[in-house]
Amino acid sequence: MSSVVVTKPSAAMLIIDQLAHGNAWRHHALIEKICLGLGGLGVVIGQPGWVTGTLVSCALMAAAVWGARIPFGFLLRVLCIPAGFVVLGALTFLFSVDANGIHFVASGVAAAFTLIGRSFAATVCVCFLALTTPATDLLCGMRRVGLPRDVAEIALLTYRFLFQIAETAATMHAAQAARLGHVTPMRRLRCLGMLVANLLPRAFERARHMEIGLAARNWNGELRVQASAVPVSWWRVAAIVWGWICVLWAGRVMQ
Repeated sequence: MSSVVVTKPSAAMLIIDQLAHGNAWRHHALIEKICLGLGGLGVVIGQPGWVTGTLVSCALMAAAVWGARIPFGFLLRVLCIPAGFVVLGALTFLFSVDANGIHFVASGVAAAFTLIGRSFAATVCVCFLALTTPATDLLCGMRRVGLPRDVAEIALLTYRFLFQIAETAATMHAAQAARLGHVTPMRRLRCLGMLVANLLPRAFERARHMEIGLAARNWNGELRVQASAVPVSWWRVAAIVWGWICVLWAGRVMQ
């Protein structure tokens, strides 16, 4: 399959949903992608050290870009925000604060690298699943393994509701820009505060309308979605498991 062509949507999460439904691995079995994403997460948790985390990150990013045809630039955009939080958290290992001021802690460098490597790898694992697997497939898969129906339906309603809120926020942002609300940094900051303040009551209003609509349709607490039944390639699953075993072994050797 050719690379996914990403159009310019109203919010970044719309691109994520578009890629999840249109990537080259869209019709691969759910268990195969779970073995890749959650299997890598298990390797990161089971083997401490930044080397294993780096290997897992490289493996999954390569699988996303070359296998699922996820645009590399957008993948970096998705990862940059959580990566920023990880780096900020790692800085706490490098400095200590006492009555004499702020001091650099040389012994915290190794701990900072370990935190960055493992946390970033875990983020890549989760983002890989989000970019290659639609939320409906994930929820249907969790229902098959015993997730309570009420939990699954609340998650699906929340997922659908997020797109409505994102579209509303994008419309409000465009209206502010059309009224020259983003000319200066101060006006941009003021408009951002107004957008957040006005978005919250609109979100509650939309949620209330959704509740009334579901009640009027005599909703029985179950939203049925169409999920494709794809046969599992056990050879591919075995290759994925063997690959993670090799990564785990390489991490121990290189540590």
